[in-house]
Amino acid sequence: MLAISPPPFATLAAPRPSSAGELCRAMLTANGASGPPDASGLDRTLRHDAERGLLEVQAGVTWSSLARHVGGEFLPGVVGESIAANCAGPDGRPLVGHLRALTLVTASGELRRASREHAPELFRLAVGGFGAFGPFYSLTLDLGSLARSMALAATPVRVEAPQTGAASPRFAVELLIPPEHSDAVIGQARAALEERRCALSLLQARRVLPEGETFLCWARREYVALRVEYRTRPTLGACAGASQLRAQLVDLAIGVGGSFMPWALPLATRAQAAACYAMLAGFLAEKRRLDPAEAVLAPWYSGVRRMWRAEACAVRWSKG
Repeated sequence: MLAISPPPFATLAAPRPSSAGELCRAMLTANGASGPPDASGLDRTLRHDAERGLLEVQAGVTWSSLARHVGGEFLPGVVGESIAANCAGPDGRPLVGHLRALTLVTASGELRRASREHAPELFRLAVGGFGAFGPFYSLTLDLGSLARSMALAATPVRVEAPQTGAASPRFAVELLIPPEHSDAVIGQARAALEERRCALSLLQARRVLPEGETFLCWARREYVALRVEYRTRPTLGACAGASQLRAQLVDLAIGVGGSFMPWALPLATRAQAAACYAMLAGFLAEKRRLDPAEAVLAPWYSGVRRMWRAEACAVRWSKG
């Protein structure tokens, strides 16, 4: 059975560090074989600078535990994973805009701090880098910026959310569509789903705002982020067709000057990645420069590397 998008920063390996020293030792002993260390034990607040409105937390802290500081649950899940993906906040602004500094463990087991003023290149690569340059130990957040984002929160619009069989294989893609083309793409997506005989599970739209700070910048302009989830029959042919449908939906977005979210890069074709992420070759070159032995093999990076190195071949699936 084919799976939908993996979590952006999977935590698969033991042991479970609870301090900076333990995280460094875990990196030195892991050698990349088991994925990044499990950050769930890094769940403490390290520093609250009330005068400057800054809060430094370990990477495994959940957003729900910070609700009292920002006026509600900012995002579901874990702070470190969200910043590793540079997710969009409640108002659509990517998280890099709310981050003042980060501390990560490099491939050599060194604890490094990065910000816009100190090690800015590493800061740009790590935020939205899905753990490719090492796991986060801590993140320093701007509480005022987070609170303003909460105050301007916009609820995603569920265009359609029909009920379908829970046992069916599930697929998902999140397209980035210029707002003026969103209605047309929604219509084309529905037609493509019907043609492939895939059952729509969710069609949800939300506004995202631009940023220009991160190396692997996905929010280059204002977009409508259109999440499409769908199911298909539990047969090999149907699953293959559903995978091809995902590529077709990405091509629809590219055709109107749009893109797709970077978590899906391992599932894209090299042509799609090159069209939407022209900086990806440079990102991979920076990875090789900073980690020539590839000691840090985060799951997302491993998938992107396979995609980028794969040779194109002609593929044709039956629609039956």
